[in-house]
Amino acid sequence: MFENDFERLRYYYEKNWAQKSQLRQYVAFGVITSDEYEVITGEAY
Repeated sequence: MFENDFERLRYYYEKNWAQKSQLRQYVAFGVITSDEYEVITGEAY
């Protein structure tokens, strides 16, 4: 269904299944980049 983690997490965030605090952890673990965090949330990391 998803081609990569970015698409999956963006979908989860849009559905309110993931919160910003969780996305920040994914950035810290290297799953998504800080630029991708900004695309998903609309806020700078």
